[in-house]
Amino acid sequence: MARSMNPPKRRAGRLRSWLLEGQIVEPEGPQAREGQPHQHPWWQVVCLTGVDYFSTLGYIPAIAGLVAGALSPIATLLIVLLTLFGALPMYHRVAEESPHGQGSISMLERLLSFWKGKLFVLVLLGFVATGWLVTITLSAADATAHIVENPLVPESFEDHRVAITLVLLALLGAVFLRGFKEAIGLAVLLVAAYLLLNLVVVAAGFYEIVVNPQTLNNWQSVLLTNYGSPLAMISASLVAFPLLALGLSGFETGVSMMPLVRGEPGDQPERPVGRIRNTRKMLTTAALIMSFYLLTTSFVTAVLIPQEEFQEGGEANGRALAYVAYEYLGDTFGTIYDLSTITILWFAGASAMAGLLNIVPRYLPRYGMAPDWTRAIRPLVLVYSVIAFVITIIFEANVDAQAGAYATGVLAMMTSGAFAVTLVSWRRGSEWTAYAFGLVTLVFAYAIVANEIQRPDGIIISLLFVGAIVTTSLISRVQRSTELRTERVELDETAERFIEEAARGSDIHLVANRRQTGDEREYAEKEKEQREDNHIPPDEQILILEVDVEDASEFADVLEVAGVEVGGYKVLRAKSSTVPNAIAAFLLYLRDTTGKKPHCYFGWTEGNPIIYLIRYILFGEGDTAPVTREVLREAEPDPKRRPAIHVGG
Repeated sequence: MARSMNPPKRRAGRLRSWLLEGQIVEPEGPQAREGQPHQHPWWQVVCLTGVDYFSTLGYIPAIAGLVAGALSPIATLLIVLLTLFGALPMYHRVAEESPHGQGSISMLERLLSFWKGKLFVLVLLGFVATGWLVTITLSAADATAHIVENPLVPESFEDHRVAITLVLLALLGAVFLRGFKEAIGLAVLLVAAYLLLNLVVVAAGFYEIVVNPQTLNNWQSVLLTNYGSPLAMISASLVAFPLLALGLSGFETGVSMMPLVRGEPGDQPERPVGRIRNTRKMLTTAALIMSFYLLTTSFVTAVLIPQEEFQEGGEANGRALAYVAYEYLGDTFGTIYDLSTITILWFAGASAMAGLLNIVPRYLPRYGMAPDWTRAIRPLVLVYSVIAFVITIIFEANVDAQAGAYATGVLAMMTSGAFAVTLVSWRRGSEWTAYAFGLVTLVFAYAIVANEIQRPDGIIISLLFVGAIVTTSLISRVQRSTELRTERVELDETAERFIEEAARGSDIHLVANRRQTGDEREYAEKEKEQREDNHIPPDEQILILEVDVEDASEFADVLEVAGVEVGGYKVLRAKSSTVPNAIAAFLLYLRDTTGKKPHCYFGWTEGNPIIYLIRYILFGEGDTAPVTREVLREAEPDPKRRPAIHVGG
């Protein structure tokens, strides 16, 4: 027998009702069947992933030209090698381990249990939030750069970059407040048009290099003059390439979209082999396309654009490919390219917002580390929009200034993913695979350290997010500690029989016990003690109730109750993340299923109440009787219907 535990709902005002109207649901999990209407062929989902992944072409060549100069093609080559031989095989494994879109964070959550796992996930969420939020602000800032640099736009707009970016962010927030659903069809159209236009720009660039070989000679001359030897070039590129990690941003997004990938009709829900295979095709295709464009665009922009144009105030700053489009294909094509870039950058912000809206509901409420309103779309949109406004104002809508923070978020996600895959491989005995992925982990670790040395603002921003998430999460956990935290109660046959027998009397009497030896002598002493201290009549049947703490870091769980008979004593045994909340949930369950009022009896707990409070929050145990009563008081406002708590001694 099972029964859900739902606390009474309070009436809300009109504004509150509107804010809480749209609830974010968990992605479809193991029960999802293939062929559902929301699932699409993998090549279409490539475009939805590509809205975030491919849109970085709007600013990566410009950032590469700024931080690496003439070396940008070589530094970009290192990113491509890391993409194809590090990130791609790594995320093939992540897709296999999390076929329902949970991503690498969920792998680490499974590998690292209890509080250390929860805290580790919270830290990672801080870096993920950095990556997604800066995706929104950086994309909007780069869209603004394409707007103000367009020849058709008045020059006065140049002085209002921050205001234009804030308008774009406000428009994005307004769309989500009204209600936004990602459209595969729109993503396919945007990505196809954008990639085609970029192909035209690349072709025009290579044509210009062929007909004007002096540009290539000038680039080679700069390389030889500044660096002298290939070894020196590679060494300098190793320093610069971590700042180009933005070109790796699409993998975690791609895995998170696995539920949208159509598998095969015969896929098993627990392990959808067809979906995993098609997701790997999606990731491989996206990586190959992006690698092609990263190499070609970095080469074209490095050879054709003077270095001073990449600097702040230069015409190629934040928009290198647009510069090539205007310079060699004319204003009309350049304007078309700008419009396409602005649109896909805005849509990338929408994709990042959708990703953010899945982060909090997927983890924090389940940990008890966020209030219930964080399951609703609109309040989160308002919070994220305000944060995006602040970031934009602080960085003055500057693409280059935000690159370090973005790279930090991306590299932190990639490093955690590589670490998770390494641990999984090692635990399964695949030592050589673990060594290979361990090497990938070290490469990502080097990249993130090098990025922070060159752009320390990235780690500062990320740590601010980490600190904010950890602090607010722990405060929320304390505030919600006395909630009714049991999703439902499930009984085995023996427990059901015990309760049916106990319900034949006028009331149901339970004695809470912390099991020591679990033998007949322990229960005899416990019964004698409670009957004397709480004056339980000798003819009243009692049930012994024991709750063992399994993982105190969990918040909500299913309370499974098993019946055991020990020397004539009827014992109900359960496991939960916290003792008082589980007892309160079970008492309410008994009241609702039997129609009888349960009475639960406790002994006095001696000791420092502050110590017991800390033990309750961290370990799920403490001064059980008063906490159980408080949980019941919050869950059931009517004292007449509330189960009774007795303390004797």
